[in-house]
Amino acid sequence: MEELFNPADFDSYKEDNRREVKKAEGGLPNSLWDTYSAFANCYGGVIILGVKEDKNGNWHTTGLKNAAKLKKIFWDTLNNRKKVSVNLLKDDDVETFSVPCSDDVIMVIWVPSAKREQKPVYVNDDLFGGTFRRNWEGDYHCTRLQVKTMLRDQAEETMDMEVLDEAEMEDLNQDSIRGYRNSHKSFKPGHPFERLDDPEYLRVIGAAGFSKDDKRLHPTAAGMLMFGNEYDIVRYFPEYFLDYRENPDTIIRWTDRLQSSSGEWSGNLFDFYFRVYGKIVKDIKVPFKNSADIEIHQKTSDKNKR
Repeated sequence: MEELFNPADFDSYKEDNRREVKKAEGGLPNSLWDTYSAFANCYGGVIILGVKEDKNGNWHTTGLKNAAKLKKIFWDTLNNRKKVSVNLLKDDDVETFSVPCSDDVIMVIWVPSAKREQKPVYVNDDLFGGTFRRNWEGDYHCTRLQVKTMLRDQAEETMDMEVLDEAEMEDLNQDSIRGYRNSHKSFKPGHPFERLDDPEYLRVIGAAGFSKDDKRLHPTAAGMLMFGNEYDIVRYFPEYFLDYRENPDTIIRWTDRLQSSSGEWSGNLFDFYFRVYGKIVKDIKVPFKNSADIEIHQKTSDKNKR
């Protein structure tokens, strides 16, 4: 994370989704911990104390009156589980610097991204009220759904990685698999995966996995959703339903509709995406000009100038 901040480049930085500055003139600001939570729950970042941001986004040092004392308070608070749910930092993740061309001392805190099993990182002993995420320059409360999603993903295997022991590889729609492989081949020609047969290909992209029970290859939850047939998908995901509608006005309920349960196509995510994409781009107007049009336009423009 060192590339996020270098004292020599101080004047070139602005706040963004991985950099945050705080004056800390009266001690550690309470918002410091919100930012710690936000960075930890996203991509990590750097918090710089002893710096303020002006209205144009430029940074100016304010300095720290007693950096050593502030540093001790920071570590004491970070290790207080009533304040912060988990300490992600090592000793060298907190440093003090003298800014070039200034006598001001600043403190830099490097916050790593938390591992899946450590999330959500929250503050004030409040799981749902004290969990934050970073969006550009701001720290925002996570919704209950976002918190529950992080809790669900704490397991070593996420839900989409689950191997469906009762499903067979033959249950997957071969046309969908073929279409996906053709798209992959067009996007990444010559990719090493091209040489793999279908079962091995599906395994390496996460659409299939070996069962711990019978040691055979079966579709994963992701593979079933992506390449299965709707009537098989709903056996494992009863609430599964995809629905696309075109509503040009409020009088007609819809002029076009695509449902995963129609029985007219596979009903899986892969085919749904491309069928809907085709409908969306079908009516997009694409302007056309040939070289003759451009030449005539140029001559006319030149004549008008004269």
